Amino acid sequence: MAKWWITSGILSIILLSTAAWVQFNEQSASDRFKQEFLYRINKARAAGCSCGKQYMPPAPPLTWNANLEAAAIAHAQDMNNRNYFSHTSKDGRTSEDRIVAAGYSMIGYRSLAVGENIAFGQTSIAEVSDGWFKSEGHCHNLMSREFKEIGVAHVGQYWTQEFGGRETFTPEQQKMLKEGRGRLIIRKESTE
Repeated sequence: MAKWWITSGILSIILLSTAAWVQFNEQSASDRFKQEFLYRINKARAAGCSCGKQYMPPAPPLTWNANLEAAAIAHAQDMNNRNYFSHTSKDGRTSEDRIVAAGYSMIGYRSLAVGENIAFGQTSIAEVSDGWFKSEGHCHNLMSREFKEIGVAHVGQYWTQEFGGRETFTPEQQKMLKEGRGRLIIRKESTE
């Protein structure tokens, strides 16, 4: 009887240790993915770089945003599952539509800027990042001071980067809106 308790105790410890190790490695892989992208992008943003013939001065670092990541995952999965490559989904949604649907909205902010980079076929973060920085339009997204947050996904051979930037109201603007002395004007600009 004592041997059975010892054996089951050892097996329980092994199973729990294995489960914890698997969970740790999964989280670590996700964290490494995020950290490598942020490192590569923020290194270039800190130094400034040329996007085509235009020099882009240094810009503040981007931070990771879970809503933008969710939008990136959903679009990369959709392109992979439905075998297409486009900023416009098969159902007609734009990157802005997908980003807002994922929960990244303007509510409570005075401005919202969004952007997207997509790629196909690259086999590593280094390869896809280098390609985006060598492409003038993609590089502009990566270096834009309007963007403050990012989410990235890789599904199959598809890569998606979603960018966002929101500015809060100043205390004076908040007071004016609360008192009904101000109004919001929503202006939509398209970059697609």
